[in-house]
Amino acid sequence: MKNFALVFLLATLVPKECFDIVFAEAGDGFVRTRGVHFMLNGYPFYANGFNAYWLMYTASDPSQRFKVSNAFQEAATHGLTVARTWAFSDAGYRPLQYSPGFYNEQMFTGLDFVVSEARKYGIKLILSLVNNYENFGGKKQYVNWARSHGQYLSSDDDFFRSHVVKGYYMNHVRTVLTRYNRFTGIHYKDDPTIMAWELMNEPRCTSDPSGRTIQAWITEMASFVKSIDRKHLLEAGLEGFYGQSSPQRKRMNPGFNIGTDFIANNRVPGIDFATVHCYPDQWLSDSNEQYQLWFLNNWLSAHLIDAQYAIRKPVMVTEFGKSLKGSAYERDKVFNSVYYKIYASAKSGGAGGGAMFWQLLTEGLESFQDGYGIILGHSSSTANLIARQSRKLYLIRKIFINRGFSARNN
Repeated sequence: MKNFALVFLLATLVPKECFDIVFAEAGDGFVRTRGVHFMLNGYPFYANGFNAYWLMYTASDPSQRFKVSNAFQEAATHGLTVARTWAFSDAGYRPLQYSPGFYNEQMFTGLDFVVSEARKYGIKLILSLVNNYENFGGKKQYVNWARSHGQYLSSDDDFFRSHVVKGYYMNHVRTVLTRYNRFTGIHYKDDPTIMAWELMNEPRCTSDPSGRTIQAWITEMASFVKSIDRKHLLEAGLEGFYGQSSPQRKRMNPGFNIGTDFIANNRVPGIDFATVHCYPDQWLSDSNEQYQLWFLNNWLSAHLIDAQYAIRKPVMVTEFGKSLKGSAYERDKVFNSVYYKIYASAKSGGAGGGAMFWQLLTEGLESFQDGYGIILGHSSSTANLIARQSRKLYLIRKIFINRGFSARNN
């Protein structure tokens, strides 16, 4: 009886017209958005996913590529459908881009392999194009490149303001989007394996807490990306901190004032969906577990509501996790909280499109362990939670698909 009630509820939430254009999209494999939903081949799509920033780096060594394959195989076995990873590595050790516009072909071939293996295992990719932080170069490296070419830049935040630096970044975007994959024979911008591009991992501009700098940069770069590639979705890489456009919501921020604005930034026309990150154990490290869970639930509820009614686009939790400095039981409570919010939103036709834990590892990658790593091959309560969430989201999509077939046949 409960299952029938769920079918009836979902059938009333998506009008028949949503399925009438299914023929135009069916079979091409690109994830799109329609209203507050992700769509795949004409039907609502819900992502249970993971982060694995190490994929390109590891795949750049042919002798280590089996680890990438193992990770995707384990992910697919647990029903995971989306992976988020880096399409950047600027200067430093084994870089992708060793100076502006000059690339390490071995590293790029590693990224080609990642895209090819994701395709093989039916996993979509979100590819991030630059880092806010110094790890793997990031905005600091771009600014240093400009300084070495005679530009006077006083702050790493000039990444968002200098047209020289912006030129370097736009060149990188163009290079990645137009890359010809050696394994698949498909240009990245034409490959449905890629679900979305991400402008930056966690953009922050502390030198301008008003938010105007980040807003202008997102607007400009979203337009640039779309001028090259209109097939793929685009997101900004935001953590979800509120800004000037919602002063009441701003009180929810866990003490950060970093020049981003969840609502205004995600209203930019070229941005297709909103993103949120959740790290209560880091953001509220002086608080107890109970308060951190309370914050997490309120944080997610607010963003789900705002995505649906203020932004009117889907939202995805593109990073969340809990360090195992605590217990597995405490980590599972965080996973349960995030997964419940996404499932409850999905089954009621809301804007919640999925969640991606930080981070997936596999055997032999112990050097990448940061306390948040999960090896699905090790039977654990957390791995079981992940698989169960995948099944629940799959069943919701299946209900929509069955209803769609019915709508077309009537």
